[in-house]
Amino acid sequence: MADRDGGEGEGGTVVTPSAEFPPLDPDELRALRRIGDRWRDARRGRPPGADLLPVDPTLRRHPDRPAPTRFGRLAPIVMFRVGEPDELVATEPANLPGSRLGRAATRLRRVLFGPPLSSAAVLYERMRKLVALPVLSSDLLSSVAYGPEAMLAVLLLAGSGALGLSLPLAAGLALLMVAVGVSYRQTVAAYPHGAGSYIVAGDNLGAGAGLAAAAGLMTDYVLTVAVSVSAGIRAVTSAVPELAGWTVPLGLAVVGLLLAGNLRGVRTAGNLFVLPTYAFVVALLALLAVGWFRAAGRGFVPVDPPPVSAVEGLGLLLVLRAFSSGAVSMTGIEAVSNAVPAFRSPEWRNSRTTLTWMVAMLVLFFGGLVGLIHLSGLVPTAEQSILSQLARVTFPSGPWYGLIQAATALILLLAANTAYNDFPRLLFFMARDGHAPRRFLHMGDRLAFSNGLVALTVAAAVILVAFRGHTEALIPLYAVGVFLAFTLSQAGMVLHWRRRRGPGWRRRATINAVGGAFSGLVLVVAAVTKFTEGAWVVVVAVPLLVLLFGAIHRHYERLHRSLALHPPSGGPAPGPSVVPAAPPAAGPAAPEEEELPEQVRHLVVVPVARLNRASLRALAYAASLGQPTLAVHIAPEEPEADRFREQWRAWGDHLRLETIVSPYRAVIGPLAHYLEALHASRADLVLTVVVPEVVVRSRWHRLLHSRTEQRLRAALRRLPGVVVTSLPVHPGG
Repeated sequence: MADRDGGEGEGGTVVTPSAEFPPLDPDELRALRRIGDRWRDARRGRPPGADLLPVDPTLRRHPDRPAPTRFGRLAPIVMFRVGEPDELVATEPANLPGSRLGRAATRLRRVLFGPPLSSAAVLYERMRKLVALPVLSSDLLSSVAYGPEAMLAVLLLAGSGALGLSLPLAAGLALLMVAVGVSYRQTVAAYPHGAGSYIVAGDNLGAGAGLAAAAGLMTDYVLTVAVSVSAGIRAVTSAVPELAGWTVPLGLAVVGLLLAGNLRGVRTAGNLFVLPTYAFVVALLALLAVGWFRAAGRGFVPVDPPPVSAVEGLGLLLVLRAFSSGAVSMTGIEAVSNAVPAFRSPEWRNSRTTLTWMVAMLVLFFGGLVGLIHLSGLVPTAEQSILSQLARVTFPSGPWYGLIQAATALILLLAANTAYNDFPRLLFFMARDGHAPRRFLHMGDRLAFSNGLVALTVAAAVILVAFRGHTEALIPLYAVGVFLAFTLSQAGMVLHWRRRRGPGWRRRATINAVGGAFSGLVLVVAAVTKFTEGAWVVVVAVPLLVLLFGAIHRHYERLHRSLALHPPSGGPAPGPSVVPAAPPAAGPAAPEEEELPEQVRHLVVVPVARLNRASLRALAYAASLGQPTLAVHIAPEEPEADRFREQWRAWGDHLRLETIVSPYRAVIGPLAHYLEALHASRADLVLTVVVPEVVVRSRWHRLLHSRTEQRLRAALRRLPGVVVTSLPVHPGG
């Protein structure tokens, strides 16, 4: 991976729709100029006007010509304006599909997701700090609704007497939160164009470490959606137990709503999630203020928890398990470093400020809740979340309990939005480097990474159904992936500072080293202590994902090597005199010569089933190309072949006809083998197969016709030098 330090002014991490179309590298540009010179030399001597087009490509309208009208059921052709020279600009976002069902589906999509946005609007689809805070912190802040409970549930295994360890553990976790938060502040400063663990680890530790970090983050983001939604549904069922049987359907409905909201774009999604996050912050501040005020009234004397017998002995292993369980409250702390390009300018400064607010609120809420739960003598139960118990104790009457539960449910259900913001962006960076399918580079109608959003939704829905929406079953899977990413990112930052050795690099490296050491400790503890509880799934999934990413990258590398422009090895660009009059009988042209039109030798092949208007139009089109043309007929038996040859002679025998008798009545197989044999006899030939295609008006009519061109294209796809093209024929047209 190339270094993407923003200090070099590199704009590679800036997310724009143009990232889907990367520029040529310098070597390819030199090769392109070399090939262009050969094109120019080979085309000298052409008669004047040979390159004139029969139409005006700029579509300029003339007063003596009628305005273009609708073509069939398509939208009007007049949807362009002239931009730069030799450039047209579409003035409409998209053409409506021709069918009635297609037009209705398009209108419904625009109602749900909004009208398409111009590519230029990407600069305005960014977030200010007050919007970015709820969008990016919803996962981090909402985790305090289940993080303390996860820690206490482990301590409770040693009996109610072990709950007193929650205070020192909370202090240690607060220190870890501050250390990791300060470390990521440095990451944002070092990579002002945005860089999560994938980029930082890949730049400084190598591609393998970057892919491992990416795999850990991807599992974390998927689990973030599943855990947040299941915890939100549990908050609802704690207040309304009658809905407990609807946990999975309600969770799937929420995931669908999250997808719809994010498909409307970054700014719209941010506006949708601002109010619930701030409502949760206000509700939690009110809960802490009233709870600590009442605790102060009784002299901070803790209430004795109900007696619970121990089922495990209190030892170091159990304490470490409790610590790693409480560490799930830190998931989402990396969101800002991934989403720096989504901030308004200056991006890095605004993202650092937002990150500082997030960490400060996390420490305040986590520490305040653990302390208040300890003073209130509460223990985790299966029937009701511990936050719900604390709200009932703090507000025994009045509407406040309902308001706190509603705010908690909303923030938990919408906390998955952090993953919806970062997961597609991570896939974008990986696809840009060739480690993920390139379709994840594409921005949808609303300038959101629609393919990444859909992929996250499907994966989270599968996890939600597989674990039946049980938060407790999902928590053990949660910490391993995210702390793997934390550890690799901070280790990469240590090497980053050591390589640059700028002012204060030792202090910066020490901060990242401390954060990396703490994260590594939690990673090892979580992987070891929770391995049998489900963490083995992530331990196994991460290397499998790394292998998958590597296979994708190798495929794209092979594809790039085969399609890249390679200049000839030395020597001046040859003129037309060195172009042979005819290629050799076998063997393709040299790679640097295949792009020259004079090196392409054609044979046009037209499969003809019967002589009707469709086949005659295909024959006329093939002959109009001015290239050698061959017609092929597949006959099921000899008498039918004789009849067809008689019809062919009646037509005039204008083109060479080859008849193939297929006694087993197969059509595609014999035709494909025959074309393969033709290509093998002259590998330098380009076979262009012209297949007439009858275009029917209704979709159900397609069931009445064989899709010959599609079957033939699938059969010949692996054969180089064969082009299958269909000639649409409209009945009655």
